[in-house]
Amino acid sequence: MAVPVEEAIAALSTFSLEDEQPEIQGPAIWVSAEPGATNSPIEYSDVSAYRLSLSEDTKALNQLNTLIQEGKEMGSVLYTYRSCVKALPQLPESMKHSQADLYMETYQVLDLEMSRLREIQRWQSSAASKLAADMQRFSRPERRINGPSITHLWSMLKLLDILVQLDHLKNAKASIPNDFSWYKRTFTQVSVQWQDVDTMREELDDLQIFLSTRWAILLNLHVEMFRVNNVEDILQVLIVFAVESLELDFALLFPERHILLRVLPVLVVLATSSEKDSESLYKRVKINRLINIFKNDPVIPAFPDLHLSPAAILKELSSYFQKFSSQTRLLTLPAPHELPLKEAQEYPATYQRQYLIVNHIGAIRAEHDDFSIRFASSVNQLLLLKSTESADAEWCKEVKGNVYDMVVEGFQLLSRWTARIWEQCAWKFSRPCKDAVSLEANEPLGSCSDYEKVVRYNYSAEERKALVELVSYIKSTAAMMQRCDTLVADALWETIHAEVQDFVQNTLAIMLRTTFRKKKDLSRILSDMRTLSADWMANTSKSEPELQSLQPGGEESKGNFFYPRPVAPTAAQVHCLQFLIYEVVSGGNLRKPGGLFGNSGSEIPVNDMKQLETFFYKLSFFLHMLDYTATLVTLSDLGFLWFREFYLESSRVIQFPIECSLPWMLVDHVLESHNAGLLERVLMPLDIYNDSAQQALVVLKQRFLYDEIEAEVDHCFDIFVSKLCESIFTYYKSWAASELLDPSFLFALDNGENFSIQPMRFTTLLKMTRVKLLGRTVDLRSLITERLNKVFRENLEFLFDRFESQDLCAIVELEKLLDVLKHAHELLSKDISIDSFDLMMNEMLENISLVSYSSRLASQIWSEMQNDFLPNFILCNTTQRFIRSSKVPSVSVQKPSVPYAKPNFYCGTQVRLNSAHQSFARLHSGFFGMPHMFSMVKLLGSRSLPWLIRALLDHISNKITTIEPMIMGLQEALPKSIGLLPFDGGVTGCMRLIKEQLNWGKKSELKAEVLRGIKEIGSTLYWIGLLDIALRELDTTHFMQTAPWLGMIPGADGQIMQAQDGGVSPIVNLFKSATAAIVSNPICASPMSFHTMAKQAEAADLLYKANINTGSILEYALAFTSAALDKYCSKWSATPKTGFIDITTSKDFYRIYSGLQIGYVEESVQMSSPSHEVLGDSVAWGGCTIMYLLGQQLHFELFDFSYQVLNVAEVEGVSHTHKNPPSLQGWEALLEALKKARRLNNHVFSMLKARCPLEDKTACAIKQSGAPLHRIKFENTVSAFETLPQKGA
Repeated sequence: MAVPVEEAIAALSTFSLEDEQPEIQGPAIWVSAEPGATNSPIEYSDVSAYRLSLSEDTKALNQLNTLIQEGKEMGSVLYTYRSCVKALPQLPESMKHSQADLYMETYQVLDLEMSRLREIQRWQSSAASKLAADMQRFSRPERRINGPSITHLWSMLKLLDILVQLDHLKNAKASIPNDFSWYKRTFTQVSVQWQDVDTMREELDDLQIFLSTRWAILLNLHVEMFRVNNVEDILQVLIVFAVESLELDFALLFPERHILLRVLPVLVVLATSSEKDSESLYKRVKINRLINIFKNDPVIPAFPDLHLSPAAILKELSSYFQKFSSQTRLLTLPAPHELPLKEAQEYPATYQRQYLIVNHIGAIRAEHDDFSIRFASSVNQLLLLKSTESADAEWCKEVKGNVYDMVVEGFQLLSRWTARIWEQCAWKFSRPCKDAVSLEANEPLGSCSDYEKVVRYNYSAEERKALVELVSYIKSTAAMMQRCDTLVADALWETIHAEVQDFVQNTLAIMLRTTFRKKKDLSRILSDMRTLSADWMANTSKSEPELQSLQPGGEESKGNFFYPRPVAPTAAQVHCLQFLIYEVVSGGNLRKPGGLFGNSGSEIPVNDMKQLETFFYKLSFFLHMLDYTATLVTLSDLGFLWFREFYLESSRVIQFPIECSLPWMLVDHVLESHNAGLLERVLMPLDIYNDSAQQALVVLKQRFLYDEIEAEVDHCFDIFVSKLCESIFTYYKSWAASELLDPSFLFALDNGENFSIQPMRFTTLLKMTRVKLLGRTVDLRSLITERLNKVFRENLEFLFDRFESQDLCAIVELEKLLDVLKHAHELLSKDISIDSFDLMMNEMLENISLVSYSSRLASQIWSEMQNDFLPNFILCNTTQRFIRSSKVPSVSVQKPSVPYAKPNFYCGTQVRLNSAHQSFARLHSGFFGMPHMFSMVKLLGSRSLPWLIRALLDHISNKITTIEPMIMGLQEALPKSIGLLPFDGGVTGCMRLIKEQLNWGKKSELKAEVLRGIKEIGSTLYWIGLLDIALRELDTTHFMQTAPWLGMIPGADGQIMQAQDGGVSPIVNLFKSATAAIVSNPICASPMSFHTMAKQAEAADLLYKANINTGSILEYALAFTSAALDKYCSKWSATPKTGFIDITTSKDFYRIYSGLQIGYVEESVQMSSPSHEVLGDSVAWGGCTIMYLLGQQLHFELFDFSYQVLNVAEVEGVSHTHKNPPSLQGWEALLEALKKARRLNNHVFSMLKARCPLEDKTACAIKQSGAPLHRIKFENTVSAFETLPQKGA
């Protein structure tokens, strides 16, 4: 069944097309080459219906308007003209025979361009004659109609302005004469074979004269004007009108004001070059008034990159118009480039008008804020009015009138602001930068192009900031008014209708009954005004016959009431009303003193004159209000900021780099300045490209210009997204680094606030999903997301590359930098959806595969330990730290160089933040200890740690295998019998005997290799011990977090955990109770989902309980080492043949280590290269662990050479009463070192007994869960440790 239209419309009205995208871009009118709402031709075809004597005037007016449109197209052709000669090919010597063909093709190409120039020549001649004829109509003595109407005056001025601009363009374009010379040359070559070319030559000569003669168009106009009779009167009328309009600010919009400024000097020249009295002009317009206007506006915008100067025009035209050359006061005005430097610097304070926006931005900012608030308030009132069914008529009129006033004010503000940009650009073009230096290349300005001097280096940072602000104010105001187009349309039309009807039905009625009662001619004009514009159908008070029969002074004189109707007057009605008011006021006198509404010699009372003047000016604005969209587009069009055709030609380049493009300069300034106030306006300058593209297609009608704009936009937008993402990433990185600084560190600083980050509002930009650019919609949010995902991955890659270029001590720095990056990711994820940090981390670690346990980081740590850490680092048992030994012969390790990166890949761009975090990293860069172990455990996680542990255990096994033949060599070098050291020889005798018995002189290299092997085994075991401490702390923390949910409590021995009451855990009980309560509710929609959650709680309970009893990594490593030593038990721990302890002939491992220990201790005391700094405390850990696991601890403590020497020294010390007996002198350092070694050995043995107790060489067993079983005899085999046991298997 079909849905009624009313219901369908009502249903559609419920849909909302709004989203969360903020309005931070300009109107962004769709770029289109088709005529649309912005083209609003004004026609006066219905003037004849009003039976006024305006038919001749209207016909001429339409003709002038047609010429104006054609002239604009001619101006576009000239402005966009580019040299064709530069693109012509040059024939090589080998192809000279084809020269005739080249001439013909060149001629055909150039002839097309010359035909356009010929068309311009014909058109200007026709336009000049028609304009002169139109002016002469108003100068005939027999003319009865009173002067040209205001509309006609404006049409004359606009056409004259176009002729002046065409002349200026023709003079400025050097490529046109150059192309013409080539064209004439080729014509001479190709016309040899043609017949009857005389006519073509004549046309060619005429065109050459036209192009080569400066101000040819203006000279031709002068000839046409004074051909039949003089037109001084109409010229003076135009000058008076222009002067009064400029002085009284009658020009409503800035294009009209610029037209007056451009044509005024030309009008003065034409008027003073008359054959009659040339001084008559200054009787109507004092010369001081002209001088003030020219001085106040020394630079006039004409084209996007070309300006006009009244002083320069007057001086140049003086040589073409002899009579004007006597006007010395006008000719002494300085041109902009002639202004003295001091005067130019003081320009804003010296002259009435100021060109630089930076001097006005404060007032503009206040105007914008005030207008935005009041406009929004008026629109809200209008919405409230439309939602009210029976609104009061007076309130309705007040609200709509307020909306009308606000729109008028908005147009005026936009006109004033856009004019300031035009005029500042013209001022900058007139005064190029002379003293600046290229910051990018450090080159003097002399090597820069002219365009760079007027644009790139001509705007200071403050001026760019002010320009960005003003552009954003223009675009935001235009966008705000554009969004209300349909909302305010009826209110505008009704207000205009009410204004017109109130004037013609009430104000004019009063005037007819009072002021003009006895003046029949003027009364007829007022009656005509009522006839052509009164809307009697809206009148509810009296009918038209009754209104005509009213007598003055009656009760009806209080005025008529009429219903407001959205019926606005046509352009013809406005034109006629203005003409009739002009007729009433001027009285037919073209030379009327005091201006148009001056009261000199007029019989009209002041009050009536004021009412006529007010309504006259309102009529002028009605057409702009009715053409709302076109006016808005015109006033907010900033496309001229991109065009640079004149400088492209003068610089002889195809196009300038984007660094010279003013729109991109503004965008780049916002991004580089890091100004939070400007950041949200960064998209506003991009709207300039939309305006310039629209101009290129619709106004200039040149596709190649649009292609250049499009190419620049593509390039600029890519750079913009890249820079914006870099700024976003840098800001969030700095923010994260600031938050992660230690609060106590900040509290201790006097300037702690310097480490804080200035807030930047990127949130609005991150919501932009529809950026309108050149008719396309770009999803900026998606591009930012894509780019940030790439930047985060690049940052991770850099951090891992940096770690790979450093030693293992940099693991703490890596963790801190990753923490900063992760926190930045968390902060950024609140505003935009980017990839998970864990996903990116796993990608960079190459740890995506489910069967991969060796991540990139784990492989690097193991490689670093194997190649650098274990060989070159020594252990300090007291501090529990590994440090790099300065005495170890450095093992050459091939490492990549430290990669370079921008500061934002560290902690942002703030120097203080980077310095603070680097200082923290330097604190941990000289050693490896517990902080590094915690960092490593955190980074590797439970997935890669088992692989690393397995690699370390294999390294221990390999080292044992490696040193086994070396130990065998040392065993062979021992004497057959080594007895106990005698006490009678003292320490000296003992040491001499030890040296005789341990004759390892030829085995020094072998001895050193064994010591290094034992040292690496000890370092590995101690490193695993640190790892065990870190893991136990993490397990404890994990247990404290999970135990309350699992119902676990410590047992009586402090280790075994027991479930409370033997029942279910609290988490399972909680979910079961919640599921039962929810499922029992009849309104439960999906009970199965709650049952699923209850089962998942049970699974989680089992999973976490299984992981409560975790094993010890150190105990596991000791068991593994014990099993690995079982291979060599028969060689390193032989069973005595007699069954008793073998004292003299034993060559077990403890005997080898005893000799090695006393040897390197003695060397550390006596030799210049201390052995302890080469081996550290790791040797004791390695040697004692091997002896302990081989069951040789007691043998070592009984028969160790160093222990025996200490016993001898102790006996000697007791037998002598002296504190330092003579027999011990010289051995104090050695004995102290031996005591230190004994203390260290005792510490190692104590730890081993606590972590791996043995009974008759019985190693601890390891369950499959990883937990050790203590004090149980278990025969170890290496095969038991070939793979790490899986927990819970």
